[in-house]
Amino acid sequence: MKGSEIIYHYFPELTEKQIQQFDNLKSLYDDWNSQINVISRKDMDEFYTHHVLHSLGIAKVNPFNAGAEIMDIGTGGGFPGIPLAILFPEAKFHLVDSIGKKIKVVEGVKTSLGLTNVTATNTRGEKVKGTFDFIVSRAVGRLANLHNLVKLKIKPDHTHKLANGMLLLKGGDLSEEIEESELFVQEFLLSKSFKEPFMETKKVIYIPYTEK
Repeated sequence: MKGSEIIYHYFPELTEKQIQQFDNLKSLYDDWNSQINVISRKDMDEFYTHHVLHSLGIAKVNPFNAGAEIMDIGTGGGFPGIPLAILFPEAKFHLVDSIGKKIKVVEGVKTSLGLTNVTATNTRGEKVKGTFDFIVSRAVGRLANLHNLVKLKIKPDHTHKLANGMLLLKGGDLSEEIEESELFVQEFLLSKSFKEPFMETKKVIYIPYTEK
């Protein structure tokens, strides 16, 4: 499968609007990447697998309800937030990064795609006001540190199959990191949902809401 076709293979219920938005992603990031380097050239060759499909692994673990509020902390150029916002147009996504030029890319992509369910802020996640159903992120920091930063940003009441919490995209052996965190953690292997070799070591790490 070439390009965006891989997305339609695993998510066959997309609307025409969503298909067009996913189709347009690569050219938008090619354009922005020529101005502000947010994705390596090697990764751009595998853009739809390494970035878009990987981001959508969260959707295989926990689809978001209409009205759900999700914060993407350390979003970089918009991952996993932008692909998830396309897939769940009725949910609200707040993308946060401490590096201003990366948020500039997010704002540009958001505007070009007409994503009205996305807001973006150049700040640190722990400084964002309000609370969210889920915090998502891709390979940003160790579990213990990240949890300490944003645990107070999670709403205690939940309406999803999974209780509110954190859904983090990570890879490799995380046993030491999990033990260090002393948190209740569930690992979901993306190789069970996606057959691409890239996904063999990739996981969604779920940490439910805790009062502590």
